[in-house]
Amino acid sequence: MDFHVFDTYVKAKDGHTMHFDVVTDESDIEKAISFAEEWLKGIGEETAKVSTEECRFCHTQSVPEDMEIEIMTNGYFIQRIDGCPEN
Repeated sequence: MDFHVFDTYVKAKDGHTMHFDVVTDESDIEKAISFAEEWLKGIGEETAKVSTEECRFCHTQSVPEDMEIEIMTNGYFIQRIDGCPEN
């Protein structure tokens, strides 16, 4: 199964940039933004701005089984790339 990857850059409260991908089976950008906001809220960054300027469709790809299970369970997977907290 192929999944959609949305490349996302947001400013954290302390001013640094967090770069992460929202990986989902949804192709709707608004849904990807909603998933990004949900994850950001969970890490204490609920004030971070996420719009189509910060979150953009990048590509479609297959994913490893553990990632696919998380997507099917939660609707999305966050692939931390740079400047994101580990947990």
